[in-house]
Formats: sequence, C-alpha cells, structure tokens
Amino acid sequence: MDTAVKLIVGLGNPGPKYEHSRHNAGANFVAEVARKYNASLQIQDKFFGATARIAVDGLDTRLLIPNTFMNLSGKAVGAIAGFYDIAPGAILVAHDELDLNPGISRLKLGGGHGGHNGLKDIIKALANSRDFARLRIGIGHPGHAGDVVDYVLRRAPQAEQALIQNGIDAALEVLPLAVNGRWNEAMKQLHSA
Repeated sequence: MDTAVKLIVGLGNPGPKYEHSRHNAGANFVAEVARKYNASLQIQDKFFGATARIAVDGLDTRLLIPNTFMNLSGKAVGAIAGFYDIAPGAILVAHDELDLNPGISRLKLGGGHGGHNGLKDIIKALANSRDFARLRIGIGHPGHAGDVVDYVLRRAPQAEQALIQNGIDAALEVLPLAVNGRWNEAMKQLHSA
C-alpha cells in the first residue's frame, strides 16, 4: 500500500466534558496536526465536524474531527470521503488504543475494528471497507473490561497525559512519510521510537 493520504481523521467525543479524555486522543492528534501546519479547523455542518485543508510536502490533505459521538464517526467520514471522492485507502484514522501503553503510537494498514465503536462505524460508512490506515495512540488499559467505559471517558492523570502527548508528538514526526504513502519508513521510525 503506497497510497498518499488525502484525509486524516481524529476520533473523539464532542463537548467540553470529553475534551481531554483518553477517548479523544485521535481528535487531539488532528488538532496538533492543524496547529503544526498553521491551519484553523472550521465547523462544516455538511461534514458533521471540524475540517481544515493543509499541504504536507506539497500534497493536498484534509483534516477532520467529527462532532458526532464516537459511535457515529462514520457519518462524518462517509460524508467528507463521498464529497471529495476519497478512497478508503487514502484515509488515515487516528484513535485511542487500549492495547498500547501511554506514550506508544503505532501505524496500521487496514484490519478490523478491535471492538472500537468509532472504527466499527467508519467501516460500515465506507461500504464495509477496512482498507483505511490507522494511527493507534496508546492510552493503556484499566485492567478489567468492566472499567473500560469509565476509563476512556475520563481525563488521564497529568503524568499519563504527558506520555500520551509524547506518543502524539512521535506520530507527528512521521506524518509526512505516511502522507506520502511511505508506510514502511513511517512505521520503522515510529515503531522504534
């Protein structure tokens, strides 16, 4: 897969209550991308979220943070991908990952949803395609399945938040490689960080 990325989506839940929760790690990543490229995310109702347009190494790339709740993320992704005719293989979705410790971020090409409701809805919205890339931002696991919902919806303690930010920063470093479709190089650099 050497497809250039045309759309970067950051998953989270809308509103101040969830703003800095673990579940919003993907949305926080896209907000950082916008900041790095001096872009201002603007609410666009037709795309059910905040969007911006940036150039990464001269490549036209769109950013999206859905303003739907996590389990309805596909509504926004489907709307913008359909409007701009962006194939699933040209989409990178950034999301929180329970199976990775805070501070670790990993790129993955395609795959299932792993129980992540945001990914599940995006797969459905993209005509059941799983071909989009993912940026998995580690948030750690609370230890018991019954604690997961409360855990992801809460803000991490400061030390943990700093680790999650480190994972986001490491992913920002390799973003130009990923956007250029140089996945092997991006993964090698990120996964050895």
